[in-house]
Amino acid sequence: MAMATAAAVRHGRPVRVLVDMDGVLADFEAGLLRAFCRRFPGEPHVPLAERRGFFAREQYRALRPDLADKVASVYEAPGFFLDLEPIPGAVEAVQQMNALKDTEVFICTSPLLKFDHCVGEKYHWVEKHLGPQFVERIIMTRDKTVVLGDLLIDDKDTIQGQEETPSWEHILFTCCHNQHLALPPTKRRLLSWGDNWREIVDSKRRPGPRAVDSS
Repeated sequence: MAMATAAAVRHGRPVRVLVDMDGVLADFEAGLLRAFCRRFPGEPHVPLAERRGFFAREQYRALRPDLADKVASVYEAPGFFLDLEPIPGAVEAVQQMNALKDTEVFICTSPLLKFDHCVGEKYHWVEKHLGPQFVERIIMTRDKTVVLGDLLIDDKDTIQGQEETPSWEHILFTCCHNQHLALPPTKRRLLSWGDNWREIVDSKRRPGPRAVDSS
């Protein structure tokens, strides 16, 4: 029923792809580890290969309670989001995706609750790496379930909000903290931007009319 409704809503408009920023376009995890080790060189840290769970703060809390606030102070600091490196292949893939016929791409990202620096820096990051045309396509929200789309490419394994059945299909983008997760058969992964993202986008297109055999 949800798929039928989504198809009805989509009729007459392009396939809409919502792309998360942190962990999908911008390398949040590598940037966090690098900045943490630089700021707190004597403290224990979690190597990327050992990251588990979406929230780094909770894993650092389990390592030692006081480390939770320390790691949070790193990603809440000015300049953190602006200085993140792009995920390999992300910029090129998003630009190619947006250039596809009958396809539109929006950047759908959630700000921190302590948003003093991250909001503006996310806008500047997009302008710097993707260009001013994508600044017009930023959707910043704490609840992605209320955003209309056909696909949401996101590294967070569970996305919940006001809508129990969002219009989009969640494609899990593989990141260090979720690569160990076994997904149900109905859920799809994008292993990297070198993976076949075109096939995923094309799977949301309405089939064209069949040719009529005049013989």
